[in-house]
Amino acid sequence: MERSHSSSAIRKGNDVTKGGQPALVALGANLPHAGRDPAATLALALDDLSAAGLVPIRTSRMYATPCFPAGAGPDYVNAAAALQVPPGWDATRLLALLHDIEHRHGRTRETRWGMRTLDLDLIAHGDLVLPDRATWDRWHDLPPADQARTAPDALILPHPRLQDRAFVLVPLADVAPDWRHPATGRSVSKMLAALPAAARAEVVPLP
Repeated sequence: MERSHSSSAIRKGNDVTKGGQPALVALGANLPHAGRDPAATLALALDDLSAAGLVPIRTSRMYATPCFPAGAGPDYVNAAAALQVPPGWDATRLLALLHDIEHRHGRTRETRWGMRTLDLDLIAHGDLVLPDRATWDRWHDLPPADQARTAPDALILPHPRLQDRAFVLVPLADVAPDWRHPATGRSVSKMLAALPAAARAEVVPLP
């Protein structure tokens, strides 16, 4: 069941960009860690974000999703959160915190798109397009064959693969369905609806 963490919880529209620069974060895990299953790790990661001052405005349900890429390992548990970012936090500081929390929960960065105990992806930070529109366009338009081989050396926001991934968009639709992409103008709901029905159906809510 969707959880709301605040009396000012986000209800609809681009309200997620009011009152500061809230961030959209995708959470995922497909390996156990310290005797905990992936769902328990995601719950602890949300607690860690709150303890660091990043108040979850809204969190999604948890979903079972096929491993990406297909056949790379066990299926994932995925979720999403809209976070109220404290004043003075820029996207670089936020990303550093996400990486620190990943490390606390056993994440290692040895293989691109490999199995992991915790993955915290910064999907968007308010209406920022980083590092600039031209660079964002280049990574957004990167051919699929190049996506697995190359990684940017700077933070790209919004996440350039956002529109392609049901395992991100389905949970995001729980927390910010009407958030509009600052570069394309498309809402989360519209990006999700544009995906093949089979891809959407693969993302299944956990009991």
